[in-house]
Amino acid sequence: MSNAPPKMTASGVDVFYGAKQAIRNVSIDVRQEDVTAFIGPSGCGKSTFLRTLNRMNDTIPGARVSGDIRLDGEDVYAKTMDVVQLRARVGMVFQKPNPFPKSIFENVAYGPRIHGLARSRADLAQIVERSLTRAGLWNEVKDRLGDSGTALSGGQQQRLCIARAIAVDPEVILMDEPCSALDPVATARIEELIHDLRGRYAIVIVTHNMQQAARVSQRTAFFHLGQLVEYGDTSDIFTNPREERTKDYITGRYG
Repeated sequence: MSNAPPKMTASGVDVFYGAKQAIRNVSIDVRQEDVTAFIGPSGCGKSTFLRTLNRMNDTIPGARVSGDIRLDGEDVYAKTMDVVQLRARVGMVFQKPNPFPKSIFENVAYGPRIHGLARSRADLAQIVERSLTRAGLWNEVKDRLGDSGTALSGGQQQRLCIARAIAVDPEVILMDEPCSALDPVATARIEELIHDLRGRYAIVIVTHNMQQAARVSQRTAFFHLGQLVEYGDTSDIFTNPREERTKDYITGRYG
C-alpha cells in the first residue's frame, strides 16, 4: 500500500443538468498506482461523475458542477485552470471509438502537434511510434500509418484512441465504457492494455460489466441513483460489500 497522496481527489461533488440533480455529494480519491472502476446500473451517474474529472460536462448546456475536484492538489475548476491543458493531463477514451477522419499517424500526432510537444518531424514520429506501441497497436499498423484511422476494426480503433490519449503524456486516463461496442477478443486486448498501462497513468474506467471491473481494477466505486454508495478495494466490494444495496447489485437483484 503506497502512502503517496492521491492523484485526484473529489470532495462533496454535485452535478446538475438544469434543475435536475444527477450527482449528489460524491467524494472519492483516485490513486496513481490503481485502476479504479465505477460500476452501477444504467443512469446511476457514473459517466456523469467521470466527466467532472476533466470538465467534459462544461460542454453540456445547463450543466453545473459544485464541490471540489483536485489534480495533484490543484483546483480543476479554478478560473485560472486552462481547460485544454487539463484535458491533455486528464485524457478521455469514449464508449464508441472515435478516431479523427485522418491517417493513423495524424490521429496520434494531432495532440503532440497542437501542444507543441515535438520539435521536429522525427520527434513526432518517435512519439507516434511510442504511443502506438504502448497501446499495443504498432505491430499491426506500422506499415500502414498513412491509412485512415476509420478503416481499422472497432477494437483497433479503440486502441488508436488510447494511443491518441497517451500521446500527449497525460497523468490520468478516463475510460467511459471503452469495451461496450467491442467483441470479446477486442475487449480482452483492451483489458490487457489496461493492465500494461497501470501505474504509468492513474486510470479510471466506467463499466457496466461487473466481471470486467473485477478483472481490471484494484478499487471499485458503486454508484446508485446519483450517489456513491460504496468505495473500496475491488476484492472487498465483490466478496464482502458493506452496503446492502451493493450486495443486491453484485448478486444481480437489480441493475
